[in-house]
Amino acid sequence: MSWRHALAALALCLLAGLAGAAPDTAQIEQGAYLARVGNCMGCHTQAGGQAYAGGRAIPTPFGSVFAPNLTPDPATGLGRWSAEDFWNALHHGRSRDGRLLSPAFPYDNYTLLSRADSDAIHAYLRSLPAVVAPARAHGLRFPYNTQAALWVWRALFFRPGEYRPEPGRDPAWNRGAYLSQGLAHCSACHGPRNALGARPGPADFSGAALPGMGWYAPSLHDRREAGVAGWAEADLMQWLKTGTAAPGSALGPMAEVVLGSTRHLSEPDLRAMARYLQSLPPQARPRPQAQAAAPALRAQGRSAYLDHCASCHGRDGEGRPGAYPALRGNRTVLMEPPTNLLRVMLQGGFAPATPGHPRPYGMPPFAGQLNEAELAAIASYIRQAWGNQAGAVQALQVLQHKATR
Repeated sequence: MSWRHALAALALCLLAGLAGAAPDTAQIEQGAYLARVGNCMGCHTQAGGQAYAGGRAIPTPFGSVFAPNLTPDPATGLGRWSAEDFWNALHHGRSRDGRLLSPAFPYDNYTLLSRADSDAIHAYLRSLPAVVAPARAHGLRFPYNTQAALWVWRALFFRPGEYRPEPGRDPAWNRGAYLSQGLAHCSACHGPRNALGARPGPADFSGAALPGMGWYAPSLHDRREAGVAGWAEADLMQWLKTGTAAPGSALGPMAEVVLGSTRHLSEPDLRAMARYLQSLPPQARPRPQAQAAAPALRAQGRSAYLDHCASCHGRDGEGRPGAYPALRGNRTVLMEPPTNLLRVMLQGGFAPATPGHPRPYGMPPFAGQLNEAELAAIASYIRQAWGNQAGAVQALQVLQHKATR
């Protein structure tokens, strides 16, 4: 090699060292996949805003938390964050400057991620176009907006740790557990919380109200709510992929999860998640004795149902396969309390439009068409008709849900 070639090679090496290693395309692609599975864009993109630029309000019982900018802008995003900084945020719940992060960012789930997956997501986020989007100050009430409160919370409820495969379970089951407990953070919605917002653990999916949203994330352990142990595996995989399958459709916040997260799962990961979710230990929450609707209320509800609902759901609640769900034996109809039923009646029900099911049927909202008494009568009727056995609904309950937007 001539001295000119040697000098050129040395210069290239020096330039490469100054610029850092060239991006690993495979790592970025893997990070893009993982970011979709985790639905990172869902929380870190506000309505009408630029992808991953933050600003969306995350409601909590203690005030709103605003998701930060994840694009590589050096002043307002992750431009100065190293892979180690990003790992510390996911694994330890600490920002680049050492501040403790709010657990509205579900690092008690993300702590289970492997370092390799964390690095891949970081590489992907670094590959995005930089967007200048300064962070919005959180709207948490005192003392929840203090580092001291976060320190106490973490001392009581948080321990970092990676996912460890469970002995005796096959790789697919463990992959499904890793995704569901960690990256997909299913328990962030489906896990119950105590008075300080802490959950029993990432593998508890026994149901919880979603603060500030007016929806209930049903138990994945209870067959009467959202347990899937009795589903065919193919149906569950289809439901996760498209939002619609023979047993029902994803509505409300879960429709957003399918659209932003689970529809992107690869075939092996779909099967792994389905296998894990179908293996969850059964739990049945005690239910209050159903209060029968007065005959006049049932008559009013039946008349209103025939006028407004029967053309789609059938005179006897049989529904139309592939279009409108049956109401006879429908878990959302029978759930206690009737939170999700009333939310659908008020706001409408819309399954996600996915490549596998691009034109789903939807239900229009009735909040502006029927008053509280009429909606309560319909809800009471369908909860006690055709063999359904659930409590009557009062107009006050409808009014309370109407006030929650």
